[in-house]
Amino acid sequence: MDQALILQQMQKFWNNDMPFNQLLGLNITKFDHQESEVRFVWQDKLVGNPMQKILHGGVTATALDLVGGVVAAANIIAQLTDHSSQSIALSLRKLSTIDLRTDFLLPGRGDEFIATAKIIRSGSKVAVARMELHNEQNDHIAFGTGTYMVG
Repeated sequence: MDQALILQQMQKFWNNDMPFNQLLGLNITKFDHQESEVRFVWQDKLVGNPMQKILHGGVTATALDLVGGVVAAANIIAQLTDHSSQSIALSLRKLSTIDLRTDFLLPGRGDEFIATAKIIRSGSKVAVARMELHNEQNDHIAFGTGTYMVG
């Protein structure tokens, strides 16, 4: 199966079959091994400080973790020689977050939020991603580093 088609299918699966991501409105808009992207729009249920109407820090961390996991998954798939469903499922079964660091730079204000991630290091057991969260005005709200079990 073509790698681009596989990544499209994974994107569809992660967007439609992960209830927590749906609850928060997180939408994977780019599932790629070089850079992945997750977007979501402001909803009142995402507020962390009702007085200031800013994004909850847990939502910020979750979006960063998701986009880091997406780029790590895409990186795993890019390194496979066998693109069968069974091989992909076997390769992704250990994917999990080992460590997540989130640095908050600005209050989470905006109408839309865009999280992006790139791989810093990818080994046979562990991958490290660098993630950023911006709003639609390109204000840099937060960044993070995620370490993911990949094998």
